[in-house]
Amino acid sequence: MKPLDKRLLQYASAAKKYIIFIAVVGSLSAVLVLAQAVSISSVISPVITEGKTLQDVLPWFFTFLAIILIRAGLTYLLKSRAHRAANDAIIELRERVLDHATKLGPRWLAQKGTDTITLVTRGLDDLGPYFVSFLPQLLMVMTVTPIALAVMLFYDFVSALIALFTIPLIPIFMILVGRLTQEYSDQKLKTMEKLGSQLLDLIAGLATLKALGRESAPNKHVHDLGQTHARTTMQTLRVAFLSGAILEFIATLSVALVAVEVGMRLVYGNISLYAGLIVIMLAPEVYLPLREVGKQFHNSADGVAAANAAFAILEEPIPPSGSKPAPNLSEHPVHIENLSVAARGAWAPGNLTATIPLRQITALTGPSGAGKTTTVMVLLGLLSPTRGNVFVDGTDLSDIDSASWWSQQTWVPQSPAILPGTVMENVVQDLQVSPQHLHEAAAATGFLEVVENLSDGWDTLIGQGGVGLSVGQRQRLALTRALLRDTPWVILDEPTAHLDALTEAQVVETMERLRDMGRTVIVIAHRKAVTDAADNVIEISTSPATPEEIEQFPQLAETTVEEFALTEQPKLLEEAQ
Repeated sequence: MKPLDKRLLQYASAAKKYIIFIAVVGSLSAVLVLAQAVSISSVISPVITEGKTLQDVLPWFFTFLAIILIRAGLTYLLKSRAHRAANDAIIELRERVLDHATKLGPRWLAQKGTDTITLVTRGLDDLGPYFVSFLPQLLMVMTVTPIALAVMLFYDFVSALIALFTIPLIPIFMILVGRLTQEYSDQKLKTMEKLGSQLLDLIAGLATLKALGRESAPNKHVHDLGQTHARTTMQTLRVAFLSGAILEFIATLSVALVAVEVGMRLVYGNISLYAGLIVIMLAPEVYLPLREVGKQFHNSADGVAAANAAFAILEEPIPPSGSKPAPNLSEHPVHIENLSVAARGAWAPGNLTATIPLRQITALTGPSGAGKTTTVMVLLGLLSPTRGNVFVDGTDLSDIDSASWWSQQTWVPQSPAILPGTVMENVVQDLQVSPQHLHEAAAATGFLEVVENLSDGWDTLIGQGGVGLSVGQRQRLALTRALLRDTPWVILDEPTAHLDALTEAQVVETMERLRDMGRTVIVIAHRKAVTDAADNVIEISTSPATPEEIEQFPQLAETTVEEFALTEQPKLLEEAQ
């Protein structure tokens, strides 16, 4: 990201008002800096050269105090507004990134979802120093520095000439050291994203490791992850301290050159004390914004790297969406013609042709990796086919408006979305449901028995993801929701996985009840009980990609799982040391 990237203004509207605000404050600060220098010189110079008393210069003294108070007030106002602007911009960027990432589809999320989570939860927080410290100083460079330099030129041409020749040294060193700092900051962000991905995987697998008695095995790996993050952070800090020292040295040396030159000319009487004092007091103000920009750049470098990562996501092209209203799925079957989706080195599914009949249970079967879930993602309109089409009443699915399409579908994944709250809130959600209808739906799925055994019944509190309920109970909760929602399609992803025979029978009965209600049920099935209950079975299979197809569709190119570049992968099932 550039020092002031227009993309920030494009994606975070809160930044626009803030930049206008600090431009106004910067201009006022520039005027106050000049007024302060003049007031100090007007107090000191007459006392020394003309023998004036404090009483004679008291108006200028009070003017000086007033300027100090106003500058302090502006600084406080700027800092407080900066924190609010930073929070508003970060929140807006987070919302945009999450919304855009969702629109990019499940395949993109499967590849970059964990990195995106790390970015929006922790990475964008680093934008705070950019707004609070760096951006105001950058605007000060554009206001205070040129105005102060112009006043120096008015009072003393030689001093202004020295400043004019020494000022470029600061940005030159800023660029040289800043590139190295930005490189380390980018590396730190990548490290943090990688660590976040690995830690999420480790945390997700802790229950399995605990069951196998290997919960202590990842200890060394987690320690290595922390050490790697610490090393990259310290590298960034070392460069920041070094560059800060260099900028301080150059700025101090430049101010000293002006002060020595003015002092020598005062001795020989070539410049008045009044003008000399103004020049000497303005010299630090000329270099101060540049020096602060250099120093604050390193503080904000992590935020700049995070912003670049956010912009990269926001600039990813969204798959095209149609605009035609969806046909009524309770009246028109769906036809799949030669559907193929590119996977690693193969088509999964490959050349699938099938029909989803109305008011029947259709089971999608096939070995793992054949493309069953991918087929469902295509039917849901979340994934575009690489080849082939899906038609409804003669209309291609790619031409149909997503919102009108989704409004006719109920999707029950293996891990249903359950939010913290009561059981009632998670089942009913935004529906207007009568108590009798709720009772009948819960009884049909076997969830009523679960509710009756809970401590507070329907008012029992459950946690994120359904903490407090077993896997089977969560599945029955999701099926109860599906019964309550009057949509023509109900799509189930392996609803009997990890369930016992009794619960499996209840799920199958629910599927049949949904069919008898006149709804079309599509289920990804592995178990025989589900396929036996199905009216229609579609076998999903893969097909290998030819060299010509791989050349035509680069996404088919065989890829391997990326090795961790930061630390060696843990052997989680080894004996703990």
